[in-house]
Formats: sequence, structure tokens, C-alpha cells
Amino acid sequence: MNENEISYKVRCAIFKVYNTLGPGLLESVYEAVLTHELKKEGLEVKSQVQVPLV
Repeated sequence: MNENEISYKVRCAIFKVYNTLGPGLLESVYEAVLTHELKKEGLEVKSQVQVPLV
């Protein structure tokens, strides 16, 4: 799968989540539902990954 295909799946999942839940919820709710949708699409998802800063 190339980056265009991945991007398409991510954008579709974002619109699906937002159109289903609507505005006004906590970011953590959108994150959890989006993570679930992306995993359903067969993508490997990691959330809240620590990034080292130097």
C-alpha cells in the first residue's frame, strides 16, 4: 500500500467519524473512535506515542 492509499483511508475515516459524532466532543473521544476505524481498515495504529526531544 502506498502513501496515497493510506492517506485516502485516513481521510475517509476522519470524515466518517466526524460526520457520525458531530462537533463538540472531547479530543480523546475522537481519537479513540478514529483509532478503531483505522484498525478496521487494516492499518497499524499507535496513539499517544512518546517522541524524544533533545
